Amino acid sequence: MPEYGLPLIFFLIAFFYASVGFGGGSSYLALLSLFLTEFEEIRTLALLLNLIVVSIGTFMFIRNDVFKWRLFWPFILSSVPLSFLGAQLQLSEKVFFLVLGSALLGASFFIFIQLLQRSHSERTLRTYKKLTIGSGIGLLSGISGIGGGIFLSPTLNLIGWKDGRTVAALASIFILFNSVAGLGGLIASNAFKLNIPFAFPLILAVAVGGTLGSFTTNKKLNAQTIKLFTAVLIAYVGLRIVLLHGWGWHI
Repeated sequence: MPEYGLPLIFFLIAFFYASVGFGGGSSYLALLSLFLTEFEEIRTLALLLNLIVVSIGTFMFIRNDVFKWRLFWPFILSSVPLSFLGAQLQLSEKVFFLVLGSALLGASFFIFIQLLQRSHSERTLRTYKKLTIGSGIGLLSGISGIGGGIFLSPTLNLIGWKDGRTVAALASIFILFNSVAGLGGLIASNAFKLNIPFAFPLILAVAVGGTLGSFTTNKKLNAQTIKLFTAVLIAYVGLRIVLLHGWGWHI
């Protein structure tokens, strides 16, 4: 894929993801890993792009009264400090890419499992379970540079917690808080690196795509299609990263 075509691809990702309340961070990260080699720059830009899109989506959920703080606070409270700390971990380039690749493969697996589920009955999660889930995913999101929604949403849907719209609202606000915490951790550890000439067109693209997607109901490509596209993409890139940085194999 030529580098000059990236803004259009990122615009489309932001538009489609925002149309169903997500940020597209996993897809940004997957694509950036094909063009950038410095992992601190990948983490910084992926979190920044994610933050821009989910900020718009979160505003829409709050405006439409879908946001339920009494249900969400344990996930957010436990995830934010762990995401902040995870972003400060000083990993070697090889370890980072192996963690990133493994996380993407794991996320794709859970998305495929979720797609195979037909229906489920809602169940209640006790506060300590919410805190545990939030802290674990928060740490992983900080380390990998993903806002965490790609891990949180499939997990909660597999468990059968609440309806899809409530889970989507939580995922949006979860990504927002953890993206901010992750960026804060990178800044605190002097690991915030942004190539402005490379990043600016992508920032503009996702801002426009995210805004249009948040106010547009997409009739052609539904949430299931987006999830399948994401699962296939991050599975390929995750496998490519693991093989390349673990064994030096190119695919």
